[in-house]
Amino acid sequence: MADISASQVKDLREKTGAGMMECKKALTESGGDMEKAVEWLRKRGIAKAESRSGRTTAEGIVHSYIHPGGKVGVLVEVNCETDFVARNEGFQEFVKNVAMHIAASAPQYVKREDVAASVVEKEKEVLTAQTNEENKAKPKPANVVEKIVEGKLSKFFSSICLLEQPYVKEPDQTVEQYLKSVISKTGENITIRRFVRFQLGEAVAQSAA
Repeated sequence: MADISASQVKDLREKTGAGMMECKKALTESGGDMEKAVEWLRKRGIAKAESRSGRTTAEGIVHSYIHPGGKVGVLVEVNCETDFVARNEGFQEFVKNVAMHIAASAPQYVKREDVAASVVEKEKEVLTAQTNEENKAKPKPANVVEKIVEGKLSKFFSSICLLEQPYVKEPDQTVEQYLKSVISKTGENITIRRFVRFQLGEAVAQSAA
């Protein structure tokens, strides 16, 4: 049986956030191998993946993607909880796929909460005016107009917010649903923090930081 030092336990706790006794047991079961110990803990906690949405994501990677032809480029930062997952092949594939999606679909924000209130209000005004114009011959009650505008506003968000866009490789699911499936597989909280998209000859489209 491998001798487990206090410093090893401390390092594993910092990597995973697991308790001292759990870390010591994981290291013992893994023969002192840090990566195997992290994996051992992750497998035990996989059922808790959904409850990890509030966990700090201080690790991750910044990935660059240049679309063939050199006309479109993307930089994206995706965060996770541990360096172990950041180096995981599945996580890195997810980040690459997100970058390619951004290049193809040109979102402006990560999520709807990033959209400035002034932008939302202006869009509401435009959609309300459009709806009233469309129904000028037979005006609809204000509450009906409001519901119609809410529906149109949801489509507006799904066109400009990354997480609400249909994922280009599997349009039946959104990017957010794809993200949640990766969270479930890794057992860690994962967040798409920010991105910047460059297109030759056009203004830069950048997400909120």
